[in-house]
Amino acid sequence: MEFPAELKYTKDHEWTKVEGNRITVGITAFAVEQLGDITLVSLDVKVGDELTSGKTFGTIESVKTLSDLYAPLNGKVVAVNQDLDAKPELVNEDPYGKGWMVVIETSDSAGIAQLMDEKSYGDHVKAS
Repeated sequence: MEFPAELKYTKDHEWTKVEGNRITVGITAFAVEQLGDITLVSLDVKVGDELTSGKTFGTIESVKTLSDLYAPLNGKVVAVNQDLDAKPELVNEDPYGKGWMVVIETSDSAGIAQLMDEKSYGDHVKAS
């Protein structure tokens, strides 16, 4: 399985797109494959909320299971993908595009440095 080289990844199978101090967050194609058909995405945050690295910011439900979504970094929520309320299947159809979850504004440069590149994440997936 290939993972986009321009993204960074977490051990919880989330991807992050780093653009300056803004980080877009979603789940990887590997996570989508493991979950199966996504039936509900509950993002328990709103614009302006502060997130703490490692703490949950929502859940994702599929035909197989319910999984927590974890904040990859400390920061403030600046955007939430409201489209997922009505169309959770966007996560299945386009996990690295229209299936994004939140955008975080962060000054956590140490946290960004700890995110995995695509090779490290690929090794992590193989070990899973």
